[in-house]
Amino acid sequence: MFGFDLMSMIAGLPGLIIAMVIHEYAHARVAVAMGDFTPRLMGRLTLNPAAHIDPIGLIMLLVVQFGWAKPVMINPANFRDRRKGDMLVSLAGPGANILMAFFALAFMVVYMKMGFPLTRGFRMVLYLIVLYNINFAIFNMIPLPPLDGSKVLMAFLPNEWQYKLMSLERYSFMILIVLMMTPVLGAILIPLQRLILNLFYMILGIIF
Repeated sequence: MFGFDLMSMIAGLPGLIIAMVIHEYAHARVAVAMGDFTPRLMGRLTLNPAAHIDPIGLIMLLVVQFGWAKPVMINPANFRDRRKGDMLVSLAGPGANILMAFFALAFMVVYMKMGFPLTRGFRMVLYLIVLYNINFAIFNMIPLPPLDGSKVLMAFLPNEWQYKLMSLERYSFMILIVLMMTPVLGAILIPLQRLILNLFYMILGIIF
């Protein structure tokens, strides 16, 4: 999913942690805003990495390029509007990753335009923050349970099709492994990644 060598593993660690924390915090924040206080009771309304990082999931991500954070527990029955709440909470994580990626890239552009020295290592750290946040957003929007994309899709499906989609969850792990072991995931990830980066550069070119 991310393509590591030793240097990028070290330089990418901040980006991975930031991507995971921002993603889960956004889920928690929007769930509370929609009326469910479960994330607050579970201590997830914080940017403290300890509340969101699953150590095994992080190690797995570094070693085998497939990992996870601690999922935010929510109770959709508490949402003022369940369908809307489900959709917005699901969009919040990927949306926060996209915003984080844009702000990190904007910081890098402004930093260079102001003439500050940008070492190769610092540039790599910043760029990987951008890249990993984009990758997290795209990956989590795959419409496969329990990823966020499936929950967004279910908001638009009739109940019968929702149940059919949810029934795929038992096979999700194997499907994701197959996607990662074949060119399929790259064929999805790389063009979207380039599209988002080009859009960022276009926006920053207009601003600056």
